[in-house]
Amino acid sequence: MLNFRQIKEWKYTGTAAGVAACTAVGYLLSGTKVAGLASFADISAAGASGLPFAAAVFLGSLVRSIISGGVGHNIVKLSSLALIMIIKMFLEPRNDPKFSGINTAVSVFVSGAAVSAVIGELVQKLIFYGFYGGIAGFTAYSASGIINGFRKDKVIDLSGKNGFSGAVLYIVLVASLCSVKLPVLNAGIIAGSAVTLAGAYFFSRAGGVICGSLTVCGAFLASDSSGMSIVLLPAAALLTGCLHKQKASTAAAFFTATSFIMTVLTGMTYTGFESMIDIICGALIFIPFAAHFSDKWISTGSGSSDMLPDVINARMVFLSDTVMELRMESERISDMLAKSCDAGREIEENSEAVCSSCYRRPFCWKSDRGNTYRGFRRLAEMPETVRDSFPEELADCLRKKELSEAFARSSQEKAAAKLMDLRFSESRGLLHEQMKITEELIRFAGERVDVRYSETVSRSIRKKLEKFGITPANVIASYNRRGRLVAEVYFSAENAPEESTRVCDLAADELHLRLESTEPVRTGREVRIRVYEKPKYSMEVCAASSCAGGTGDNGDTHTVFTDGCEAGYVVLSDGMGTGSEASLESRMVVGMFRRLIMGGVDHTSAIKLINSIMVTKSGDESFATLDALKIDLDECELTLIKSGAAATLIRHRGNVLKVTSPTFPIGIYEQSEAYIHSCSFDEGDIVIMFSDGIYENAYPFIKELLLGGDDLRHIVSEICAKAEVFNPTIHNDDVTVIGVRVTG
Repeated sequence: MLNFRQIKEWKYTGTAAGVAACTAVGYLLSGTKVAGLASFADISAAGASGLPFAAAVFLGSLVRSIISGGVGHNIVKLSSLALIMIIKMFLEPRNDPKFSGINTAVSVFVSGAAVSAVIGELVQKLIFYGFYGGIAGFTAYSASGIINGFRKDKVIDLSGKNGFSGAVLYIVLVASLCSVKLPVLNAGIIAGSAVTLAGAYFFSRAGGVICGSLTVCGAFLASDSSGMSIVLLPAAALLTGCLHKQKASTAAAFFTATSFIMTVLTGMTYTGFESMIDIICGALIFIPFAAHFSDKWISTGSGSSDMLPDVINARMVFLSDTVMELRMESERISDMLAKSCDAGREIEENSEAVCSSCYRRPFCWKSDRGNTYRGFRRLAEMPETVRDSFPEELADCLRKKELSEAFARSSQEKAAAKLMDLRFSESRGLLHEQMKITEELIRFAGERVDVRYSETVSRSIRKKLEKFGITPANVIASYNRRGRLVAEVYFSAENAPEESTRVCDLAADELHLRLESTEPVRTGREVRIRVYEKPKYSMEVCAASSCAGGTGDNGDTHTVFTDGCEAGYVVLSDGMGTGSEASLESRMVVGMFRRLIMGGVDHTSAIKLINSIMVTKSGDESFATLDALKIDLDECELTLIKSGAAATLIRHRGNVLKVTSPTFPIGIYEQSEAYIHSCSFDEGDIVIMFSDGIYENAYPFIKELLLGGDDLRHIVSEICAKAEVFNPTIHNDDVTVIGVRVTG
């Protein structure tokens, strides 16, 4: 009995399916025609494909020629396919559309010229094969570009020049299928009708008209009668496009009825009757197809939608720059106001208070101004002013006592001003740091996100939820750069579900996908639930901990979560000291970090914001470390985020890497800069992170464990159990050890 699960998981299943499909393509297209001539579709397919798939196309074409007895008639085509394979074996660069086109064109031209020379018709046929090879080469170039784009981005991009390439391929395919001999039915018109109806339904009027026009063009290339029988197909698609928000069956029925009415009005013929049967078959194919269609695989691009993120980004950047300018201006004003009273102002005030009633004032401040001013300046610079140390420039002053008292008062006022400045400077520093964080948050929020918004999926999820009595305020579904669906469902606080499971299940049922969800993220007025396709990789996490002195309160706190977009996080915080106070501080840091990340804040701004809160939360000194792993679950990329945390050990490709953090814990200083480090990481690699209870002399033991086995739970448990053995002090600390491994 066949085990279909094993067949599906076989690593060569995709290649085998591709070879089988290419063999069928070669067999089917080998006997087709375009514009009355032998179709070049199979030649272009071989030119656009890799070597094994080109060989499969050649095999299919050869088998068809042998069965039909037309090997001699198809000798140019067969020799072209053989030459394409030979060139691919030795010369063709990988994934180069230009070379695919050149290879195909040269192969056709050389093969045609050689055969023509043998039969003595070289001069007459040379121009023809040059033209034929050029068309075949351009079609191969277009197909190769589409295939490479799909391999890279997991989407068929039909925007810009790719749209032109897609149109060429579609016309050639419809023309070739129209010449496939079937009893009564026309394969090209059936396929073209289904695609035209899909274009009208999913991409509105413009999509229907474009697909219908291209279908008619392909049908005319096959034969005049085929083209004339569906010449009004774009008009039917234009009208059907107005019903793109209705049920698929309704749109199919309307499309069929409209085509029938137009056929009757223009004069029903036998060919027109056959075409109506084809259109009905195309509509019947479309109805089940529509339930499974996803714009995940097709991107048409849109000028307005492409410009919108740029407009938002420009506005956010401008707003961020405005806040930055306000912060810098505030800092300049603070610096000006923070300056203590300068000596010139102090001298003027004291001379006015003491010397104004003295009869020697005109002499001192006019005839001997320079000497008097120097004496006053020395008084202002003296830390203590007594009559015995009076400046010699003021030896003849009649009011030495009054001057000493005046400058003593000034000195006290300056000291008080400096003390107040020290008190307010910390507040000003925190204010400016928070303004800087605001700049970063605004700028980050305005950055263009590399996703494709899907209106179709958003509408489907909303309708499904409303059908079961769940009313979302907004649904935003998009595909990330790896083609994975991520949907954000927003609710008002009063209408939000308590759990995300029900929302996830309904969305999965509607889209026929296996979905997962994050826990609800709540603000004061809204609740957001993320529903997403499972990423390529997942995290295996094991943790072990022990309390210092056998107490029940561990000062370390850790958590594991995913943001629902692309990243998984493992976070560990070690509070100052041990016991309940340390536990409170570490829980605060971990909880705030998770909440900010889930809310959409980048990790750098999140750490700065947490630091600002920890510094100002109370008058008592309090701080905690932050050690976080961020793993891209689509690309298997590892990022370490540290603020005063212990070292992290990474086992990668048989080696153990130690990463340390040259930063301070959160909550010590007004400004906090996190240490960010990206590391190479592969499936099966292991990361070990731990709190300060693990000392450096334990690292060789940990390295030996990492290199000696793959049992993650055993490794973590052994490290935690042996922590006290490697403690060089008499004081014990709380211990937490976390092991992380990425699995496929």
